[in-house]
Amino acid sequence: MKAKLLIANGRVVTTQGYSENPQVGAQLGEVVELSAGFVLIAEGRIAAVTGNLAEARALAGPDTHEIDAAGRLVVPGYVDCHTHLSFAGWREKEFGLRLAGTPYLEILAAGGGIISTVRQTRAASQAKLLESSLATLDAMLLHGTTTVEAKSGYGLTTDAELKQLRVLKEAARLHPVDVVPTFMGAHALPPEYSDDRAAYVKLVIDEMLPRVADAGLAEFCDVFCENKAFTLDESRAILCAAQRHGLGLRVHADEITPLGGAGLAAELAAVSAEHLIHASRPDLERMAKAGTVAVLLPATAFLLRSEKKAPVGDMIELGVPIAVATDFNPGTSPLLNMQLLQTFACVHYGLTAHQAFAASTINAAHALRRGATLGSIEVGKQADLAILDAPSLEFVPYHLGVNLVHTVVKSGQIVVKKGALCYGEEQEAQTGSLSL
Repeated sequence: MKAKLLIANGRVVTTQGYSENPQVGAQLGEVVELSAGFVLIAEGRIAAVTGNLAEARALAGPDTHEIDAAGRLVVPGYVDCHTHLSFAGWREKEFGLRLAGTPYLEILAAGGGIISTVRQTRAASQAKLLESSLATLDAMLLHGTTTVEAKSGYGLTTDAELKQLRVLKEAARLHPVDVVPTFMGAHALPPEYSDDRAAYVKLVIDEMLPRVADAGLAEFCDVFCENKAFTLDESRAILCAAQRHGLGLRVHADEITPLGGAGLAAELAAVSAEHLIHASRPDLERMAKAGTVAVLLPATAFLLRSEKKAPVGDMIELGVPIAVATDFNPGTSPLLNMQLLQTFACVHYGLTAHQAFAASTINAAHALRRGATLGSIEVGKQADLAILDAPSLEFVPYHLGVNLVHTVVKSGQIVVKKGALCYGEEQEAQTGSLSL
């Protein structure tokens, strides 16, 4: 079969050989590079990757659409494996409170934080939430993100949680970006249950989870295991119930206090544990043995002005898989740009540019159980790629504040061209070449 699309003359950079298991330890940041590479795509998947012009031409045909990358960087589409995509209302006033030194838990206790967004999201129509979610996905795609995980958790009633998840399902249907839905009814204790925690946990377990699972609206379940949110025992009960309904597990763990959420994630063989600023070394050892991915959110830690940072050195030493994500949300990380996120990963958490790249691509794909199909430019994988106006991987986190994306290919289709969205447009003639 001849290729439908050929990306020619690109500096192709990818990980290789980590589709079955993520990069860990000294492996983190291992990449292969073709300084003058060719990527051939057929039926939405990568058909060949080569540095040989003759081989590339042999696999192309008269109907192959050719893109001349002209020496630009060609990388896998970014995988943003932790976001809170669907919500109503921004919380810019909290930014000022944090600058004044007000702790997040104090903001939350005063009715701000997550609860502020809950009020606005409950009041918003499904159509309005969908409109804003699609706009966010457009912005993410323009910055090279081709797959996102997205959580509910701003409804905290059965109907409102289902509303958020339906929005995510519809957004996934309408938009090129793949949306991986996570149910997070245990994001915070709603005010109406402040005097009866057990009743809310029971609601999540006995009503929300069955309805979410029966409707097929979520792939994962996440819990905010934290002081002033959900205890270890409450989190365990909710996560075990989610397992019984066939959902994969994720845990917001040890972000603000050392509660032991990382250990719980390992105990239950969760796919990922997120934040982990206060995770203990013994719990990280357990995560390494369980294969639980540490999803680090350095922009959130930076914007919360956290004096303590996630123990990245321990994670690498112990062999914990590391991914990074934006934590896009209206309060603590209104960031949707995975390029800038890599800057935070390098400057705030000490990753190298190559490590941040791997954590944004192949390891992030593993954090969504998609390492076999996403996250690298390898034969057989989904053809999700970004072409960047950058001479090297180091240039991406270094040249911060600028969108370097020139072209994005999603499932073999050009969806961003010359920095502008073009999905939904009539496809160009699939012959000849296109100089970028």
